[in-house]
Amino acid sequence: MPSNPQSAFKDNLHETALFNRRLMIAAIVVGILTAVLVTKLFYLQVINQTHYSTLSENNRVNLLPIPPTRGLIHDRNGIVLAQNQPSFTLTLVPEHIPDLDATLEALKQRINLTERDIARFHRYRMQKRRFEGIPLRFRLTDEEVARITVDQYRLPGVEIKAELVRHYPLGELASHAIGYVGRISENELDESQAANYSATSHIGKVGIERYYEEQLHGEVGYQRVETNAQGRILRVLERTLPKPGKNLYLNIDARLQEVAEESFGDENGALVAMDPNNGAVLAFVSLPTYDPGLFVNGIDSKTYRALTTTLSRPLFNRALRGQYPPGSTLKPFLGLASLETEALEPDHELNCKGWYKLKNDKRRYRDWKEEGHGRTDLGKAITESCDVFFYELSFELGIDNIHKYLTRFGLGQRTGIDILGERPGLVPSREWKRRTRNESWYHGETLITGIGQGFMLATPLQLANITATLSQRGQRQTPRMLYAVQDATNNEFTVQESKPREPIEAIEEQHWQTVIQGMEDVIHGTSGTARGISRGMQYKAAGKTGTSQVFGIAQDEEYVEEDVIKKLRDHGLFISFAPLEDPRIAVAVIVENGGSGSSSAAPIARKVMDHYLLNRDERHEPY
Repeated sequence: MPSNPQSAFKDNLHETALFNRRLMIAAIVVGILTAVLVTKLFYLQVINQTHYSTLSENNRVNLLPIPPTRGLIHDRNGIVLAQNQPSFTLTLVPEHIPDLDATLEALKQRINLTERDIARFHRYRMQKRRFEGIPLRFRLTDEEVARITVDQYRLPGVEIKAELVRHYPLGELASHAIGYVGRISENELDESQAANYSATSHIGKVGIERYYEEQLHGEVGYQRVETNAQGRILRVLERTLPKPGKNLYLNIDARLQEVAEESFGDENGALVAMDPNNGAVLAFVSLPTYDPGLFVNGIDSKTYRALTTTLSRPLFNRALRGQYPPGSTLKPFLGLASLETEALEPDHELNCKGWYKLKNDKRRYRDWKEEGHGRTDLGKAITESCDVFFYELSFELGIDNIHKYLTRFGLGQRTGIDILGERPGLVPSREWKRRTRNESWYHGETLITGIGQGFMLATPLQLANITATLSQRGQRQTPRMLYAVQDATNNEFTVQESKPREPIEAIEEQHWQTVIQGMEDVIHGTSGTARGISRGMQYKAAGKTGTSQVFGIAQDEEYVEEDVIKKLRDHGLFISFAPLEDPRIAVAVIVENGGSGSSSAAPIARKVMDHYLLNRDERHEPY
């Protein structure tokens, strides 16, 4: 038989050896890879077991913050000034929405959706995950909620969430005192606050809302939740409840505040009323006011522009930051200074002819009363507001003594009230003018400082504070808005103590009495500049009118109010305290461009004092 040609070339021994070599190499490779795998597993499971176990647990369990409930703000009678109101927010979950544009269009047919709402939604959408709810519209009405709820089965991914938002039930009343909350910006929190605000979207911006933010906000709570790989919550493992913010009770009397604001009518200005015994601020008025609710969920640019560009400046806190020439309201304090320094004898008189001249100076410094006041002493000068008498008095005092005594009462410095943003005013001096203007001081500037004009500036809050000090014959208090703090968990009240300041000592009782008698005659005397408000008054009060110029008048010109446009007319001022024998209220009023203080500001103060002192059925003691 013929032989197989392939069998002649087959070498079984060689093939076996080759296979064995390849098998050995494969075994070695597998062994090496197995060793590497075992080594890596040992590294992960044994050496770094704690580290990777922690990472795994963190991927599975997350810590989510729970926002605290913001504390309430009440007036001294328990009337709510700021509260938390349930509000409905429309949110969308993009992951559950098959056609976002179609859903937005469908919602437009049911509720009012603006381009601003949609733009804000898209901005938020870029910052959140697809399965998270994104707000589209805030503060839905009950009707809008009903419209969406009826058709919600047709709108997958559309949800309505209830949350608490800040609400100011009295609207614009006392808005400059209470302030408002707004959405937190990146620059408003430091690292120490970030954790406590991890679930909070709002923060106090101005007023009491800002000053007492720490007490009002509360402490954040937390819940440990189990999540899947995508971050969705599967179940809650543990919960630590948040600590609610504390409730605040202010010294402000809401009813008195309402009377004060209404008393201005259509005029702009400011009023501060205080209890001179402890510094409690009873009313804090700045007009015009604004609606604080506009800022809670973000004010639109058109409305904000209207508030900031109007000439009346409703956002400007006149009571706290308005700096005005105090006019003749300074005269009682300068009278005290002259008695203490003996710049003039207590019985000093002069003949007021309607003008005053410095030696070797041709200029005449005019009195408000063209024909003059005749023979005038200090008491009459205060009662009738004789400028000529105070020209001479201020010249004899000198600007350094004027500065010394006015700053002792607290002018030219912040009062320390518990609201941020207070302005200090200005009491000029030689040193101040040299430092700020590099100029010398002139005697003529001393004269006009003596009637509260020139460089002299004071805030309505300062005027109320120094009036309270005068009523207490030198006992000084720090103005304070807050009366008490209430712990929301156990309702425990903590009353805030008054903060006395260093008293004004070494002034003789008879000197206090001389000045206060002159102020009493301003209201109750037959020739007092505010005698018009005494008609029917059931108590005794002391006061002082003032008028401050908005623009200068040449020496040979005459000021005729009717010929001057409203915004250039004089400001009217009035300070007062009552009852005379046991003062319970001190008031400072300024009516911008109101003209004479006796006709514009004094009647407002009378209404405020009447309401506070005579309405026995009203509850004025702190809650």
